[in-house]
Amino acid sequence: MPEFTVQSLLTTPCVAVQDVGCSGGHRHPDAEEHASATHLVFPYRGAFVRHLGRDEAVAEANQVLFFNAFEGYRVSHPVPGGDASLDLVVDEATLRELAPSALLKDGADLEFRVQRLGIDPRAQALVALLRHGLHAGIAEPLEAESVALTLVGRGLGPRSARAARGSFARRRLVDRAKLVLAADLSRRWTLAEVAAEVGGSAVYLTQAFQQVEGLPLYRYQLHLRLARALDLLGTYEDLSALSLDLGFSSHSHFSAAFQRTYGRTPSEFRRSLQR
Repeated sequence: MPEFTVQSLLTTPCVAVQDVGCSGGHRHPDAEEHASATHLVFPYRGAFVRHLGRDEAVAEANQVLFFNAFEGYRVSHPVPGGDASLDLVVDEATLRELAPSALLKDGADLEFRVQRLGIDPRAQALVALLRHGLHAGIAEPLEAESVALTLVGRGLGPRSARAARGSFARRRLVDRAKLVLAADLSRRWTLAEVAAEVGGSAVYLTQAFQQVEGLPLYRYQLHLRLARALDLLGTYEDLSALSLDLGFSSHSHFSAAFQRTYGRTPSEFRRSLQR
């Protein structure tokens, strides 16, 4: 595949939606680049790292990333396999209305203070609904715009989004753990194995992850697996095969976890995508 692909899915005066894919050929930070407009990027497959000065953000399906207009950044791909994201550009007046003032820098230009926020499973589901609906051509522009703005509101909402906390060292340790998990979603990791990979004790990693991300490491991994299921539901006829490919012990385990997280069974969610 080409190193970088961009597919336009929707363009209206209010919002533009693109499906962006990258083959992930550069393991180390590439040359600096910048966006000409402010982008909200929702990764849904794979992982990459965005370098903004000394700050780094692991981009995967539990995050939304903010690419401020004309702000220089670099990207690396330490996890093989490439990545894909749903990219939204929202009209500035609309985005100012949706974004809490605490997230924005002072000044006339619209700029986010942080480069990423953690998102909840409801936002992940909205990413899948919007992307699948636009790819299939079954989402009318008015519906797609409404879903897109709901997604942005959810991704920025103080009750559903979360900024990273903790010291610089703890955030770096947690980022290494995220990359370990993202590199092999189907593996049934033990806590000791992840800790050995990142160079810390199991107890310290558990405490650091909870503080930085606000949820346990095992639940974070579960959300990554289920987000990948959202991506693949339209391509798997056999949901039992999908559950095993994602590392679940059985179809019933997968289905129960999916329903607890998204409020619908995998079969019900797939039917909603088709509608």
